[in-house]
Amino acid sequence: MRYISTRGQAPALSFEEVVLTGMASDGGLYVPEEIPMLSHDDLAAMAGLSYAEIAFRVMKPYVNGEIDDATFRGIVEEAYATFSHDAVVPLNQLDANHFLLELFHGPTLAFKDVALQLLGRILDHFLQKRGERAVIMGATSGDTGSAAIEGCRHCDNLDIFILHPHQRVSEVQRRQMTTVLADNVFNVAIEGNFDDAQAMVKASFADQGFLDGTRLVAVNSINWARIMAQIVYYVASAVALGAPHRAVSFCVPSANFGNVFAGYMAKRMGLPVTQFIIATNANDILHRTLADNDFSKQELVATLAPSMDIVVSSNFERLLFEAYERDGAAVKALLERFQSEPSALAEAPLARLRESFASHSVSDATILEVIREAHHRTQEILDPHTATGYRAAEQARADAATPVITLATAHPAKFAEAVVKAGFPGVPLPPHMDDLLEREERYSVLPAELSAVQRFVVENRR
Repeated sequence: MRYISTRGQAPALSFEEVVLTGMASDGGLYVPEEIPMLSHDDLAAMAGLSYAEIAFRVMKPYVNGEIDDATFRGIVEEAYATFSHDAVVPLNQLDANHFLLELFHGPTLAFKDVALQLLGRILDHFLQKRGERAVIMGATSGDTGSAAIEGCRHCDNLDIFILHPHQRVSEVQRRQMTTVLADNVFNVAIEGNFDDAQAMVKASFADQGFLDGTRLVAVNSINWARIMAQIVYYVASAVALGAPHRAVSFCVPSANFGNVFAGYMAKRMGLPVTQFIIATNANDILHRTLADNDFSKQELVATLAPSMDIVVSSNFERLLFEAYERDGAAVKALLERFQSEPSALAEAPLARLRESFASHSVSDATILEVIREAHHRTQEILDPHTATGYRAAEQARADAATPVITLATAHPAKFAEAVVKAGFPGVPLPPHMDDLLEREERYSVLPAELSAVQRFVVENRR
């Protein structure tokens, strides 16, 4: 198994190299050169297996023997032992044919834990083998940062620097990051928005000279291992509902698009999926692209679903690579135009996307309405991101006879402000976090300037 760049100019890498590299040297994102297949019998044999065993079987072809089976199985089992539910990602039935996939039973109560509990352990394994140390830089709109910190705080060979937009994440999200006082953890509040933070991380990866030879590692969803780990819960949930003997559909609250792309990869591997529904908030570039072929930047809108408040969906590039039939030059040209002018997809690639994807955009007012409505109908309190998915699943599903699985991306306690606005008294944090709002915080506020951020990293790495 080799990995190639979506822009076609970077060298192909092994699994170990791609995990340690993150973004390709040509500015693209890595994808597998060939997509491994799961046969009908492979999928059928997963019925009744533990989540960790399904994860081992789904991910093994991507690892390609670069971690021996016994060690990799141990890493997988250790990663998912950190979840508070034995099913790891349990399914919750909402009505006759609508299911909620609860992805929030990990240490930080968000779906990012599923990948980052695994990625931290894989990184530490490869660095230990090489006798190296590395620096992690990541940008977060809320959930990635805390999940990355939890996944890496015990890693001996990593220092982690997480950038978040100052005063633009929820208090629970911020404190989940800033109350981790480990020696290798550094939180930076950027006086700007998420896209400012993301741009600085991308610039640092493009020119790593400021680190004087120390490896810079990505843990956001540009890292292929994040996508690989997320493929698993699509397979596990579909099998639990009868795949491969019947097809399912998925509805995914979407921002950076990594979560949806993982589902698309599951389909490409052989999972029978009828439809993917992309749910967005007012920051709706994905919906505008699919519905109106409006692939253009707009001003960021602060919403009740802050983890989806982004202008540029970076992982959409991976899907564009597939839609343009792996023409890296065409993808590069499209994305270069996108940086400076309103853009549109070519007719044939857009048609290919519309074969598998639908979309729906949800306003703040509708988010509050859905939280109230879903509770009335199901007795469940949804977080605001999951609420976008709940409504999108109802509005955009193509076939009522096909089970639809909406991904519940976060625990509602992480977004208590929205829940209270919807008319509820709030949602208590789980017992292991019930003192979170009283814990000591540690973070630094920096201007949205690349030089200031890079200087901070150099001065504070161990």
